[in-house]
Amino acid sequence: MKYYILAGEASGDLHGSNLMQALFKEDPEAEIRFWGGDLMQEVGGTLVTHYKERAFMGFSEVLFNLSKVFKFISQCKKDIEAFKPDALVFIDNSGFNLRIAKWAKPKGYNTHYYISPQVWASRASRVKTIKATIDHMYVVLPFVADFYKQYQYPVHFVGHPLIDAIADRKQIDPVQFKTLYGLDERPIIALLPGSRKQEINKMLEVMLSVVSDFPGYQFVIAGAPSQDTSFYETFLKKQNVKFIPNKTYDLLSLSSAALVTSGTATLETALFKVPQVVCYKGSAISYEIAKRIITLKYISLVNLISDKEVVKELIQKDLNTKNLKKELTNILDEYQRARLFLDYYDLEQKLGGKGASEKTAKLIIASLRIQS
Repeated sequence: MKYYILAGEASGDLHGSNLMQALFKEDPEAEIRFWGGDLMQEVGGTLVTHYKERAFMGFSEVLFNLSKVFKFISQCKKDIEAFKPDALVFIDNSGFNLRIAKWAKPKGYNTHYYISPQVWASRASRVKTIKATIDHMYVVLPFVADFYKQYQYPVHFVGHPLIDAIADRKQIDPVQFKTLYGLDERPIIALLPGSRKQEINKMLEVMLSVVSDFPGYQFVIAGAPSQDTSFYETFLKKQNVKFIPNKTYDLLSLSSAALVTSGTATLETALFKVPQVVCYKGSAISYEIAKRIITLKYISLVNLISDKEVVKELIQKDLNTKNLKKELTNILDEYQRARLFLDYYDLEQKLGGKGASEKTAKLIIASLRIQS
């Protein structure tokens, strides 16, 4: 059968690659065409457009790039029509994907959504669009399944694919890793500033402002796969800072603490059992708009899933040197670390076991067989 997969950003590329592996395993004759990244390309199939070309952050940034967005939408529709897939699979990235879904469903395409748009966080009115355009929804967070129940929209809770990605990763030799990247024996504090240029610029500026206050630790910037190493050169002039590109999981496996930009990385950090401070600072316009439409108590997945403040969130004006120093000092305290580890364990239990990608692939293929 033929599958057309639409993923955006590094996290979508990761989950898309694991889903593709599962699809090829269940359907060895599968033909897959996709919008994604390097990880999906390594699995096989045909890459149409890399997510790096579509990395716009926040409301204002999208507005300033509307002509590019519409060009991509037009290109995508034409490519889908030429490929004629049996299944059209969307992964997160709702701004782009729901526009394609609105066009695709009336044309008779079989539509699947893996990892729900964050309608539970804002603009719940999008549920109406989802019900009208998405045949099958696969959710990875337990509270999202509960959210959809109130709209009489049945979904599949498949567990979180990050559990698989982390459990199945190749183990590293700590000594070799540190030697390769010039790290010493001091404990590591990982800096995860995000994946897009706008957010990295905002996040790293304040993250690096506390480096001199912790001389007993070495700070290491996790380079995003979406950015070239040269982009980080300005930040690397800071003394006592190292840089490791595209090895975030390996870095987290050796870290004592982390400063993390809000997003999927907060959950990844928690699953590695690394104490963290969650950071977020957007453009003034984007933040003011978001503040008016987002109805959640928390912004990090860790706290949302736990339904309590497990990790500290420093948002917008609260994200400053003074507060960051205070909260980093706090998570380096042994008592606080022990408390966090217990909360992280409870969090992992709520996410279910392994096999999210395999479950989703089997459900997609089963639905196609029933239809045929």
